[in-house]
Amino acid sequence: MLERLTWKQIQEKYPDQWVGLVDVKYVNDDNATIESAVVKYYDRPKDELTERMLNGEIISHHTNPDGHLQLGVICIP
Repeated sequence: MLERLTWKQIQEKYPDQWVGLVDVKYVNDDNATIESAVVKYYDRPKDELTERMLNGEIISHHTNPDGHLQLGVICIP
């Protein structure tokens, strides 16, 4: 069974890599700051996670602790 982790726990458990998240809970429902989530995929290429995100299966996010953000936004109607 997949467990819910805080964003800090996700960063510690899966450092400096792309993760595929489901059941994401955001801080103040702002859809920008992750409070907690379930990690469905890790240690996968960014391209694979991007494709899964475009299909609406997951939210893809990088666990970089320095807070650097990837440029660009993907919007799913």
